[in-house]
Amino acid sequence: MKDENPASLLSSFILHPSSLKTSFILIIMMPDKPPALRERTKAFALRVIRLFGALPKRTDAQVIGRQVLRSGTSVGANYREAHRARSNAEFVAKLGDCLKELDETAYWLELLGEAGIIPAERLAALHDECNQLIAIFTSIARKVRMNDKA
Repeated sequence: MKDENPASLLSSFILHPSSLKTSFILIIMMPDKPPALRERTKAFALRVIRLFGALPKRTDAQVIGRQVLRSGTSVGANYREAHRARSNAEFVAKLGDCLKELDETAYWLELLGEAGIIPAERLAALHDECNQLIAIFTSIARKVRMNDKA
């Protein structure tokens, strides 16, 4: 990948200096396509907030709802922290935090559906977005690690 032109692999990109050395973190940005990850993680958090507000006032729904609210809204905050990383290792570690929170959010969404608190089909789009974000963050972390080894 060192010799390949990144522009030939992606329609557009932003290089984020990760440290004083010559390595860089490649952040995928596609204009006129789905929103950038910063906006996308915020939109995800807002959807989680709206879900929490729509939950029944039963104890089980509120307990699980608080969990999904906490984990789902922290993804965007952790992603923003990742951009303040001082090294690739710190960046990947923060992405790992995003992945942990996304995985936890997926778990709570599954519980909401399987417990019959919210019909699973009403959660499907949010659960799908959660899984897409997991795939995106996993891919970015993998690419950064591979670039560090190169």
